[in-house]
Amino acid sequence: MFRVWTSRRVPEPLQPAFEGWAETFAGEDSEDRLARFPEAHGAVVGAEHMTPDLMDRCPDLLVISRTGVGYDRVDVPAATERGIACTITPGAPTTSTAEHALMLLMATTKKLKDAEHKLRTTTGQDLYKQHTGIELDNKTLGVVGFGRIGRHVAKVARALGMDILAYDPYLSAQSAADLGVRTAANLQVLLERADVVTLHLPATPETVKMINRETLAAMKPGAFLVNASRGELVDETALLEALDSGHLAGAGLDVTDPEPPSHDNPLLHRDDVIVTPHIGSSTIEGKLRIYSDSVDNVVSVLKGTQPADLLNPEVWPRVAERLAAVR
Repeated sequence: MFRVWTSRRVPEPLQPAFEGWAETFAGEDSEDRLARFPEAHGAVVGAEHMTPDLMDRCPDLLVISRTGVGYDRVDVPAATERGIACTITPGAPTTSTAEHALMLLMATTKKLKDAEHKLRTTTGQDLYKQHTGIELDNKTLGVVGFGRIGRHVAKVARALGMDILAYDPYLSAQSAADLGVRTAANLQVLLERADVVTLHLPATPETVKMINRETLAAMKPGAFLVNASRGELVDETALLEALDSGHLAGAGLDVTDPEPPSHDNPLLHRDDVIVTPHIGSSTIEGKLRIYSDSVDNVVSVLKGTQPADLLNPEVWPRVAERLAAVR
């Protein structure tokens, strides 16, 4: 019988997927979450770091199935070297994360946090006169990274009357035109033209700290920044400087660097910044969809079928060979 480690208990609706052929054990059932990890043939992982050292402790491990889109916590080259398949669930968090990014966009540009704080703490002031929220109709939304989530954000933003400007090295002008958006020749052009910039990229050596002093200075005065992807994309010191100077009007962040942020992180104590604890995909529907897809990936590999969302397809022949030996 196969053994499958899961970061949390398998939701009841998904348990039949393992009945009769695999034993599951959840990390949350043990004080040492990874205590039984080395026994596993398959693993459904969340925030855990999949390091070479950990993989070396798992002689039977055939598949690491990540819940979500990002895989910066999984050493994919190390897994490939050891004959371990790595999968993600790229379609599962799309709707929830896109809606959360749009919520941050709306709340930040309407300056809801500032308005609520003033309502709670002041009396005798003309709050209507003081309020400086903006309309989104006819404003330009710069979408950096035009994958599933970025496209969903753009679709809804277009319905709000926004003009969409996208930057993604893999997006052709023709594909963008077919989707009703314009493309920016490079990031600099997008930053110069967008009233709101929203980030939808993984953390890679090319994208870490891509929002820094130089790129923030390129943004339009009074622009807003939204980040519901990875905290590592933004230099928080530079962001604070841009906010303090008034160059940026506000920011909406679902991610920070590090996570969770320390309680004395200045971003948490500003009325022009909304910070949420990386919960973009954490809706009831989104969590079940993500976990369901991740379970499907483990089941697929252990039953000998190459999953569609395999990060390292070059490893599949070796996985199939190792799988045959286990059987």
